[in-house]
Amino acid sequence: MGQDGFRAEEIDTSRPHPARIYDYLLGGKDNYEVDQRAGDALAAAAPEVRIGLRANREFLRRAVRYVVGSGVRQILDIGTGLPTSPNVHEIAHEVAPDVRVAYVDNDPIVSAHADALLSGSGANSIVLADLRDPRAIVDHPDVRRVIDFDEPVAVLLVAIVHFLTDADEPERIVATLRDALPAGSFLVLSHATGDFADRTDAQAVYSKATASLNLRSRAGIERFFDGFELVEPGLAQAPFWRPDSPPPARSQEIGFYGGVARRNG
Repeated sequence: MGQDGFRAEEIDTSRPHPARIYDYLLGGKDNYEVDQRAGDALAAAAPEVRIGLRANREFLRRAVRYVVGSGVRQILDIGTGLPTSPNVHEIAHEVAPDVRVAYVDNDPIVSAHADALLSGSGANSIVLADLRDPRAIVDHPDVRRVIDFDEPVAVLLVAIVHFLTDADEPERIVATLRDALPAGSFLVLSHATGDFADRTDAQAVYSKATASLNLRSRAGIERFFDGFELVEPGLAQAPFWRPDSPPPARSQEIGFYGGVARRNG
């Protein structure tokens, strides 16, 4: 049994899970045949998906370095997914070794890989919880053990909010997290979009998964930053958010927006 009370047999291998599809498309090994079939179908429907996921991962790396470089020493990573080196705490520690990270995901297999994520460090935690209940995340004792909400926090919502339907009230969910943060905190968010191509077929792949893919426009995604001030260059396609090397070929096709914003009050 894992630390959050799940058993290995409770891991759902009958339907693809977004975290495991992501892992497969990034070349990982922590996935099942059902995830591999879904990943292949997704790549057929959206040929740029692999470079898009890599670009999203590189956006995460740059964004973490930015917020830590801005003085933040605690990170709440919601929808962390499976271990993908370097992990968030490893990226953060390259800038400041005293950063603490609370990882949150709703897939028990992620908790099963807690040792790989935490590297034996008591400064980090892994929590099995769902973004749809943001208050439970903020109040979770293993989050509170790592995160002091009286001090600035960087909340990472990277490639996760597009798995919330409109019925889930994603703007309310993000606002609940925002309202728990003090001034000087940051929101790091990336989100899939159909602004650059028709991705109806890609969405259909997720109809049999544990979560649907809900593409939103630039304007729709910008609403998640209400109450924050976007840092330059604002909301941008992931490869073009503060690139530190030339963006890869076909970057203009990548259907991911990314942005970083600061809470000033």
